[in-house]
Amino acid sequence: MEETAEEVEEAVEEAGAGLGMDAAVVAEQFFSQEDLEDSIRWMGTTPEGPEGQPWLQYLEPNFIDTSEFAKEGPYTFCFSNAGVNNPWRVVGYTNMEVEVEQHPEIEEFIHVDAEGSDEKQISDIQDLVAGGNCDLLIVSPNTTAALTPAVEEACEVLPVITFDRGVLTDCTVSHITPIGGYAFGILGAQFLADNLEEGAKVVAIRILPGVDVLETRWAGAKAIFEEANLDVVSVEFGDGNNDKVKTIITDAIQKHGQVDGVWMDAGATAVAALEAFEDAGQPYPVINGEDQQDFLVKWQEEGITGIAPTFPTFQWRTPILAGLMIMNGEEIPDPWILPQPDVNQGNLDQYVGANVNMPPLHYAMCGCEEMPGYPERWGGSPE
Repeated sequence: MEETAEEVEEAVEEAGAGLGMDAAVVAEQFFSQEDLEDSIRWMGTTPEGPEGQPWLQYLEPNFIDTSEFAKEGPYTFCFSNAGVNNPWRVVGYTNMEVEVEQHPEIEEFIHVDAEGSDEKQISDIQDLVAGGNCDLLIVSPNTTAALTPAVEEACEVLPVITFDRGVLTDCTVSHITPIGGYAFGILGAQFLADNLEEGAKVVAIRILPGVDVLETRWAGAKAIFEEANLDVVSVEFGDGNNDKVKTIITDAIQKHGQVDGVWMDAGATAVAALEAFEDAGQPYPVINGEDQQDFLVKWQEEGITGIAPTFPTFQWRTPILAGLMIMNGEEIPDPWILPQPDVNQGNLDQYVGANVNMPPLHYAMCGCEEMPGYPERWGGSPE
């Protein structure tokens, strides 16, 4: 039964005024109740595939025949990348580069950086397809809806894989992703709900609108917040900018006297959020960050009540391996749902210790520890 407008308003009032802000709106075109339910189920599912290689594992696979794309090598793989414009993407792209280097049958790897621009990425894809040199096209879309037509046009010419972020079409050979945004959002929000008293004040910080995996992170979290007895006082876009995030937190503390919890749809600015509490002379909040090394170290050193949902950077290896399977005409899953582990109090020391020689902006779930050139290629120092 659908809720009435009055019931929705009452739920928002009970859950906090922040859920009525513009930034709290869930973009309907990205929300699917079925996908939400799938994600919840996958969070409790044991992955199949080779042990110790999560980038080759999968959940509830639907294998498809790719024999129509089989061809002899050597190959040219083309990659249209939304950008290498944040630490997560830098770690991921390093994974991909090193993975390519392990496969001599990939004679050429053409990488085009869209620099965070939909318009440039649309043009990039059109140029790659028109050039006629690509045996396979891999796309990490900048935003979801805007890139859909360009991906659909490419699908008419050659096999296409999307990963990381998706598009609104099923024309690709496979879409590769960890469980996804719902799981990330739910895990962080439920952790806050479980570790805060009723009525505790929460700030939710998002990066930007219009990206499917970010929209679904918020959708999953919002569903938890609407049911929890927490006071969500503010929902804001931080643009992934440390200074802006600190300002959001500082303003919330000044306005409400205290902030007890911080939910984030990505953890790159989690340390900046914590520094805002230090600057205000306030105790640390219950917080979710991500598997970025600086947050994990801060969490460990300060004894913070935290959790790190992840969107593992090991996924950047999978499109290359899937592409080779397609060139060989092997069956692959579509969608290819990868596992999505988290960092919690029980395994925090393990991940901090394993990455002690890595830079602050490294992501622990890289799946790169056994790759050639580790740790130096990822900015780390040898032991």
